[in-house]
Amino acid sequence: MSTYLYRLAKWSFHHRRLVLALWLLLAVLMIVLGTVSGGKTNDNFTIPGTESEDVATLLTREMPAAAGGQTQIVLATHGNAKITDAGNVTAIDTMITKLQAIPGVVAVGDPFQTKMIAPSGQAAIATVQYSQAPADVPDSTFDAVRTAVEPAQNSGVQVEYSGSAYPGWLISVSEVPEIVGMLIAFVILLVTFGAFVAAGLPILNAIVGIVVTLMGVTALASVVTIASASTTVAIMLGLSCGIDYALFILSRHRNNLMTDMSVEDSVPLAVGTAGSSVVFAGITVIVALCGLAVAGIPFLTVMGLAAAAAVLVALLVSLTLLPALLGFAGWTVAKFLQSPLRPGRPEAIARQAVEQPERTAGAVWARFVVRWRYPVLIAGIALLAVIAAPATQMNLGLPSGSSKPTSDTQRRAYDIVAQNFGPGYNGPLLVVVDNVTDPAQLTPITQALGKLPDVAAVVPGSGAGALRTIQVVPQSGPNDPKTADLVHSIRNQRNEIEGSTGTRILVGGTTASNIDVSAKLSGALPVFLVVVVGLAFILLTFAFRTIWVPIKSIIGFLLSVGAAFGAEVALFQWGWGQHIFGIAPGEIISFLPIVMLGIIFGLSSDYEVFVVSRIKEDFTKNGDARLAVERGTGYSARVVTAAALIMFSIFVAFMINKDPTIKAIGFGFAVGVLLDAFVVRLTLVPAVMAIAHRQFWYHPQWFAKYVPNPDIEGERLEQRLAAAAERSPEPDAVAP
Repeated sequence: MSTYLYRLAKWSFHHRRLVLALWLLLAVLMIVLGTVSGGKTNDNFTIPGTESEDVATLLTREMPAAAGGQTQIVLATHGNAKITDAGNVTAIDTMITKLQAIPGVVAVGDPFQTKMIAPSGQAAIATVQYSQAPADVPDSTFDAVRTAVEPAQNSGVQVEYSGSAYPGWLISVSEVPEIVGMLIAFVILLVTFGAFVAAGLPILNAIVGIVVTLMGVTALASVVTIASASTTVAIMLGLSCGIDYALFILSRHRNNLMTDMSVEDSVPLAVGTAGSSVVFAGITVIVALCGLAVAGIPFLTVMGLAAAAAVLVALLVSLTLLPALLGFAGWTVAKFLQSPLRPGRPEAIARQAVEQPERTAGAVWARFVVRWRYPVLIAGIALLAVIAAPATQMNLGLPSGSSKPTSDTQRRAYDIVAQNFGPGYNGPLLVVVDNVTDPAQLTPITQALGKLPDVAAVVPGSGAGALRTIQVVPQSGPNDPKTADLVHSIRNQRNEIEGSTGTRILVGGTTASNIDVSAKLSGALPVFLVVVVGLAFILLTFAFRTIWVPIKSIIGFLLSVGAAFGAEVALFQWGWGQHIFGIAPGEIISFLPIVMLGIIFGLSSDYEVFVVSRIKEDFTKNGDARLAVERGTGYSARVVTAAALIMFSIFVAFMINKDPTIKAIGFGFAVGVLLDAFVVRLTLVPAVMAIAHRQFWYHPQWFAKYVPNPDIEGERLEQRLAAAAERSPEPDAVAP
């Protein structure tokens, strides 16, 4: 592999203008395509094959008016004022009339007719039913809704929105997290390299990759349902991996230059050596992300594929565009900054890493870990176990109004409804009754539903043909386990509820759909873990030619992800982050564990490859296993530290976003990466390898005979280059 990467980088270096032009052309084409397509993401999670999805399909076919998006308009008064006051009644009647006249609105629920007035008289719920699916309702319709509610607002009534689609429901993509993350990454790179150009190239590398990916995902969103979290995850990984992969290659290139190697020789050699580790790291991440497809959940599959595409583009950019950019940059990547307080310090640090690597901070840390390997191993595992402890109490659910910040209209609507009607009115169940030939058939069904535990109200709904709907309002909230129990009770007692009516009932709606999604995700988790871990085991065994590397990597990953889950529960479920980050306590998003498993596993394998490949490189050359652990860890510590801090910074920057889903994703990734890089890969891994000594690199003879050596550390490439140099001293003649 190293030989092919060497040739690719050499070609990119010599044809740098063409390579740069092609990438810029691709970026422009994707920008145009993404802009013209008008694609939008949405967060209506559904899973084919579930009962809630069957209900949605049935409604679309038989009652299209009931299958479109819906807005709940929550009205509230304060003080002594009542919704039923004469002035408010007139204003709300005017509002209802204006809502009914909006194009695309097929039905409006007047709270005075539907009796959706709170017992206190200070809250009411009006509903607006659209003919189009939530993601297809145009912005002009929502603008008209805002205009229509103005009479009520002018009368002093508080108006808030919720439902499957409402004014402001689509998450507006903010560039602030990306900008903040890239600024912090630039500062870290500036400290790492001590050179302005060297710090800027990885950022430029990542920007090109993320533009291509993001515009491509936007274009696909016009024809494929893509959750907004998919775009966020793709941006996170595209930026972090794009910067990190360039960082590893650029670091090796800069070290080559410090040994007086020419730029022309250094660039392809850096890609041929460090690039091999980058390729295996990238492939591992891509495999883990594509593995999300085994769950059989469409929105999760799309999320994984979008993120995998971002990593793939970042990998290709690093292997082709970066060598071209390094060709343009020349020796400027080694033009160090001059600090007014400590002149020459950046250059001295860089030269020390090349000429006296045993004196670097990373080498000092590696010697400490190797010397105190047993206490370090015990302390590291104990620390991760303590952080992971809260994960045993994890409760899963999908985002609801209760998880939004109090500044969000959906959260305010949720609180008003819960306080005045009861929490169950925020998540009513939709029971669809089919084969209805006589309205009298509904009476025994509604009576049976009303007798079930945790039912607050049973309200007959609309109908069409042989189809009728019944709204069952639980006493508990949408994410309360009692609500899930009620859904299962209705389905399990289906025959008793139907009785002798000859009808068929199905349970659907947003709340039931969320329950089905959570259940399907929980069931898919073990399958996903087995498939992804199995594929990664094969890949890492092939790369390092020993089973102990993948076994150690997998155990370390389980420790890291367990600790990340524990921290997630403490902050988001227990509410420890309520005052620090403005996080409303609530359930852990049901798709977050499986996404975190895939991404943290992939990223942890990144650092495993980067650290262990340097250890193996030293062991291959010198044959001293314990000394190789010290040297290899010392060589990689500075770069891995910078890479982990960059990823951590980019992930944490997304916590600026107000959306609780994006906050949870950013925090989970950040904690997982930080703990995995510093506690597992730079501490526990060298401790275990120092304990195992030479036995760690054992593999049977048949393995060496039948399994090809990918030369991940570039040893054979360097041997060929050395042999070619002896045959011909001319640089142009040096080729593998």
